[in-house]
Amino acid sequence: MTAGREGAEGAVLRNARIAGGSDPAAPSGLVDIRIEGGRIATVRPVPAAPGSTDGYSGLDRAGKAESPAVRGGRPRDSGDEAERGGIRSIDLGGRVVAPAFVEPHLHLDKALLGTPAGGATLAEAIAATAERKAGFTTADVRARAGRMLAMALRAGTTAIRAQTEVDPGVGLLGVEVMSALAEEHASWLEFQIAVFPQEGILSRPGTLELMRTALRRPGTVVGGCPYSEASVTDARAHVDQVLDLAVEFGVLADLHLDLADDLDDERFTLAEYVARATAERGLEGRVALGHVTTLAAMPSVRRGRVLDALAAADIGVVVLPATDLYLMGRADESNARRGVAPLAALREHGVRTAISSNNVRNAFTPTGRADPLDIALLLARVSFVSEDADFAELLRLASGAGARILNPDARHAVEPGARADLVVFDSFDPATVVVDQPPRHLVLARGRPVYRQERLESWALELASIAEQAPFGQPAAAPAPAPVAELAG
Repeated sequence: MTAGREGAEGAVLRNARIAGGSDPAAPSGLVDIRIEGGRIATVRPVPAAPGSTDGYSGLDRAGKAESPAVRGGRPRDSGDEAERGGIRSIDLGGRVVAPAFVEPHLHLDKALLGTPAGGATLAEAIAATAERKAGFTTADVRARAGRMLAMALRAGTTAIRAQTEVDPGVGLLGVEVMSALAEEHASWLEFQIAVFPQEGILSRPGTLELMRTALRRPGTVVGGCPYSEASVTDARAHVDQVLDLAVEFGVLADLHLDLADDLDDERFTLAEYVARATAERGLEGRVALGHVTTLAAMPSVRRGRVLDALAAADIGVVVLPATDLYLMGRADESNARRGVAPLAALREHGVRTAISSNNVRNAFTPTGRADPLDIALLLARVSFVSEDADFAELLRLASGAGARILNPDARHAVEPGARADLVVFDSFDPATVVVDQPPRHLVLARGRPVYRQERLESWALELASIAEQAPFGQPAAAPAPAPVAELAG
């Protein structure tokens, strides 16, 4: 269950370039995207302009613009907007469009708390956060979470699973705040609350009862953190209790799992156990795991066996590089381990994978801006990514793959029938979006524009020739737009 409302506005995004490859029938590389009732109705190719030779519509052999969509060889401040018959028409001038981002693993309740002096290990971060939670108030949590939602929207995110702590100390305060925010922002945000026992269940008597109470609320899933228990026996019991709650309440499950450098402590090697327990309860496709860093420490044969078990149970893994790079390898005096779940191995074994920001500016992660594109680039840098196809896959992991963590049946793509949650980048080359980290030009939720940014640049006169090379990606022109009435037909 998720909070959210379908929109009813109509719109046409003209001259869009789809990340991951446009319709092969579009020789210009551009498409018009028609939106009705909050969903994508059609994606139609835009014919190439006469004389176009480079795949970028409207540019001749000299690279000069032939289209009114371009001024001085560069796209004008697109967003040319008109409305006819209740249909909003927005000219994107060749900018790149992708499905809006999804954050399947984001901590809003403890975001922006700051980092202890000298940093923190995992255990120290948990302890520091427990101390801070004693002073949480509704106003405090709401203010910090609200700032995070603004950051997320600015980044192009329209769906979040908020990992929200529950224990006898903080009670249901965080869950209550998140429920209120979900209702307040339902017009643009798909919002799930993961009821998260950060400090354990067996080790914190009273937590299980609080979780049951929280799970009666709409829009919740059951979270877990078995490594917080005192022994591997208790950690396995924690897993069983979480998955039993998933069955009892008919909700998805999402566990923090196996967050350690090595395999010495069995509490951090439970992925295979979770896979078996998932299959035993018929929960295939309904369980996600965050972190799972000990996969990187396993010999290849053992890792392959574990990954095959996860794939067979259709368990999703959410890779969280910002936190894991910060917490892992801290005690290594040389050749510090990266401690990030191995992306290539996950893909090789067919494990459903997504990425997310996790923590932002707190004891677990001192950096971050709730931007999945930033996380995609970070993961590329530590995962030996170099090919265009791999960068395109990272963009998918930040959007469509994350949507399937929130809803296994989700259709989150730029295609007819999908919900019109879209992000438009101030970029003209889909292959360089992750590397360039361009500004978000426009964000749509249910087909309705909910965020817009216009980029204004000023260059010294003697740098005018350089300025022409400055746009993110390659400047792209577009043919004269078709009338809205024609597109509607």
